[in-house]
Amino acid sequence: MRQETLRLLDDQQIAYILVEHPAVYTIEEMEQLELANLDQVVKNIFVRDDKKKRFFLVSVVKDKRVNLKELRTKLDSRPLSFASEASLHELLKLDKGAVTPLGILNDKACKVEVVLDSELQTFDKVGIHPNDNTATVWLSPSGLEQLVLNHGNKFTYVEI
Repeated sequence: MRQETLRLLDDQQIAYILVEHPAVYTIEEMEQLELANLDQVVKNIFVRDDKKKRFFLVSVVKDKRVNLKELRTKLDSRPLSFASEASLHELLKLDKGAVTPLGILNDKACKVEVVLDSELQTFDKVGIHPNDNTATVWLSPSGLEQLVLNHGNKFTYVEI
């Protein structure tokens, strides 16, 4: 999946930097790698509404906590909870620990909405997995937005 993701970034002329590393499953494990630009790595969560009608992949500054009740209001959604690993695999073809907004490239039905913390707009680059947790790509938030919208998924910035 990583090579397909990188090929798509290249095809859409979205600049990125790729850094390979051992597999990581949490932000804490990522921090232990002592990579450059670690402050630009984002935390990703996959949530759904209580009727399983809407799914959201939410990316935030890595040290932030996400209040699902507040997020629900900002997304004009029904109550939110974490989506199951089965839903993560079914919709995005990802496993727990490899959640990334680039997973929407596997969402053929464009059912998942991508939500970025509005603070990320101030970042030159954000660090996310390229559909594989053994590497990180750094790309601009606007490049990520372009990729998501070109794929056909909904994209929004929300203050978290």
